[in-house]
Amino acid sequence: MQRYNEVLMPSATPADVRTAIAKGALAPVYLLLGDDEAEIARLAGEIARVVEDELRAFNLERIYAGEKGVTAASIVESAQQLPMMGDRRIVIVLRGERLLKPKRRGKAAQDDVEDVDGESEPASDLDLLTAYVQNPGTSTTLVLMASDIDKTRRAGKAILKHATVIECWGLKAGRDARGADLRQAARIAEQMVRKSVAETGQAIEPAAARLVAERAGFDIVRLRGDIERLMLYTVGKPGITLADAREIVSAESSQDDWAVTNAIQQGNAREALRQLAMALDAGGVPYQILGQLAWFVRDRMADARRIPAAIEALFRTDLDLKSSGGDPRVLLERLVVELCGGTRRA
Repeated sequence: MQRYNEVLMPSATPADVRTAIAKGALAPVYLLLGDDEAEIARLAGEIARVVEDELRAFNLERIYAGEKGVTAASIVESAQQLPMMGDRRIVIVLRGERLLKPKRRGKAAQDDVEDVDGESEPASDLDLLTAYVQNPGTSTTLVLMASDIDKTRRAGKAILKHATVIECWGLKAGRDARGADLRQAARIAEQMVRKSVAETGQAIEPAAARLVAERAGFDIVRLRGDIERLMLYTVGKPGITLADAREIVSAESSQDDWAVTNAIQQGNAREALRQLAMALDAGGVPYQILGQLAWFVRDRMADARRIPAAIEALFRTDLDLKSSGGDPRVLLERLVVELCGGTRRA
């Protein structure tokens, strides 16, 4: 199985990034690559906190690739700005795969197959990003968050060669699970379960940890969700039993997973809050609910004028959840009300 780091500069680990943060020695360009969105978001958040609180309005910028008006040129323009009243500017690009590996159809898709060496690739806006990563600014750290990247294109090749690349594939060794070692994934998953339980001061029966780990397979999102549900279910208990784990992994909820977003789409704040309460009471994971709300804003929010404010609200809630900036239920309730916005119904 070919891994991305076969064609790029020596890759770093999340621990390497955290060491660089502690030393104040951030790289000029990071590519956070993979499908472990929680770990990628955590790393990006830690990099963002390098900027002092009072200077974040000036020296921290988050950009969603694929949004109207967001281009490679606008990203480079932001990265080239000098920090204000500080020594470092952080520019974080989310959903980078929309820029670095956009969906193509028809002839464009066929051209991708024919032009795999990138030599006949026509000039494009991405060339500006290619040039920047080859010669980045010294006072800016550009963070590209992406679930995938087209390594046959000039921009992809340049990023993989010149950026500091951190791969976050969760329970897999690389992007593709085919040929991966399921037993190794289960061992890693079990370690994650044990570590999460130990951090709360609890103990867990070996059979319980194995059950939660084996259920996940290669799915890191499912594993994180099951761990969080298990922690919520057993809060206050000194030990977690196999029976506890069985309750979590076998639980099937009749709750409509999309009831909250459906109510928001209708502008019905009261119903959205009711459905949110039901989801949380049924063991819903706050981070997963936030992910659903982010999907709704990106792909389903009808009024484009409200999207920038909605994205800002999502980011604020995301940071508050990660930094324990308030009760998760209250934070999500506030976000839901904001997303209902001007179409809110009494």
